[in-house]
Amino acid sequence: MKREKKRILLLCAGGTIACRPGDDGLRPALDSQELLSHLNSMTSTYDIYPLDLFSLDSSNIQPEHWQTAARCIWEELSSHTWDGIVLTHGTDTMGYTAAMLSYMLVNPPVPIVLTGSQLPLENALTDGYENLRCAFAMAASGVPGVFVAFQHRIILGTRAVKTRSSRFDAFESVNAPLAGTVSAAGLSLNREAIPVISGEFSLRANLNEKVFLVKLTPGIHPEIFHWLAQAGYQGIIIETFGAGGMAFLRRNLVECLGELTARGICVAAVSQCLYDGSDLSVYESGRMALQNGIWGARDMTAEAAVTKMMWCLGQEGEDVRSLFFTPRFGEISPE
Repeated sequence: MKREKKRILLLCAGGTIACRPGDDGLRPALDSQELLSHLNSMTSTYDIYPLDLFSLDSSNIQPEHWQTAARCIWEELSSHTWDGIVLTHGTDTMGYTAAMLSYMLVNPPVPIVLTGSQLPLENALTDGYENLRCAFAMAASGVPGVFVAFQHRIILGTRAVKTRSSRFDAFESVNAPLAGTVSAAGLSLNREAIPVISGEFSLRANLNEKVFLVKLTPGIHPEIFHWLAQAGYQGIIIETFGAGGMAFLRRNLVECLGELTARGICVAAVSQCLYDGSDLSVYESGRMALQNGIWGARDMTAEAAVTKMMWCLGQEGEDVRSLFFTPRFGEISPE
């Protein structure tokens, strides 16, 4: 009996993979039909249905685009039968989009896989074909969740970080093992690294974009945080030194941030170090931060923490702190 091909929805959001050279540099130009026309080897394996979402350089992707993408995926999965979804996207903000979709799409029934490339698909040296092959294989795997497929790696959407601007191995899985790999043996999944999804599929696309990410530097002035509060920001993610260090002498950042948390502004700390995360219980400054109401985001990536804070603040009637520390799709390890 001939095996029925998996039905895969191909959503296109622009990015390098869809770019063509122009007078002002590379810009997204391929629509979903044109992109599909390049995928002959994949259309013989999967039933691929193209749909245009955006045609944007991913540096122009904004919170409202995350909402549009989430609602589109929700509507497609609610009204059609798909075995999986592949979303082509620019690499620069792919980690943010993948993390946010992991929060907005609650208990997705199929794999949702983001991918892109470092060179346009029409470039003779492109990495786009290989990334698409990996993405389609993951989308057809039957393992639900939001993932990033890049350079033979399958990464949880909440753990994908772009660490290289030009090399093909642009993304790493930070503070979590790979969800899978692709080799000559095919797609190999690390089931222990993939959270088990169960429950009813739902959409929770509300967010509050008034969240700011601040990287601490020696000499940074506490007044900056007061300015953010005056500008109406309701959440602040701070990238601390090391395991959670921040100044409390001469320029007392800890005390200033404590004044903000007392006013109901949520402040969470991630580490500037790419790996291992923060632990505010280790040093004096970190313990002072905890006493001043600052949350230690442990091993969350900055991308996962920023988007989760936006999402948590958008959920009316929810306890923001409790929601922030409740794992959604592997973005934070148990204490």
